Amino acid sequence: MQRLEGRVAVVTGGASGIGLATAHRFAAEGARVVVADVDETAGKSAAGEVGGLFVKVDVTSEDDVQALYRTVQDACGRIDVAFNNAGISPPDDDSILETGLEAWKRVQDVNLTSVYLCCKHVLPYMLEQGRGSIINTASFVAVMGAATSQISYTASKGGVLAMSRELGVQFARQGVRVNALCPGPVNTPLLQELFAKDPERAARRLVHVPVGRFAEASEIAAAVAFLASDDASFITASEFLVDGGISGAYVTPL
Repeated sequence: MQRLEGRVAVVTGGASGIGLATAHRFAAEGARVVVADVDETAGKSAAGEVGGLFVKVDVTSEDDVQALYRTVQDACGRIDVAFNNAGISPPDDDSILETGLEAWKRVQDVNLTSVYLCCKHVLPYMLEQGRGSIINTASFVAVMGAATSQISYTASKGGVLAMSRELGVQFARQGVRVNALCPGPVNTPLLQELFAKDPERAARRLVHVPVGRFAEASEIAAAVAFLASDDASFITASEFLVDGGISGAYVTPL
């Protein structure tokens, strides 16, 4: 399908994981892709893979975020899709009883404040052209509680969900759709690193997935491409769950 033919899509955290898979999917659907990432080497490689543009950006820096969208507008003449996906899940973000203030703030800055900055500074371009799709990466933990807690991560994703809902309502009549993508656990380097350090935590989580496995990044990318496209033209302010049934399960199948 070429649902994004002629459109310009910006992917933060585009050098790896869900971001990289989505960059590939966007390109396959005809978009001109801009990979935005703090990792210059991996980012340039990713942009090369999809024939796109790389912009180095620290998404916690307002100056960097403003420069990102200005660069894209100058180079491409428009911004149609913003996939605000950059995020972290460090091991020192754990139970509220164990997580220090420094770890809390670091996760909030990368996972929530960055989404605020990206939305704030891409919206004017979309409003000027009268259309656009913003997809913000939240998580299934934004709608559920977990006894294997990552307290700042969970809180940050709840904030992303609430903010996306409000923006989706606020700008709906101006042609800009805003949705929160809520993935379940995904087989990415970030998750692999976390669970390699704590196999028991991985096992405790996997048992709750009705599908019986973690998602592949390409499966999440397919959902992002749908939300970015006109196939989702009547979808805004939504919590778009792609979680293998976790949030709907009481008991998983034998």
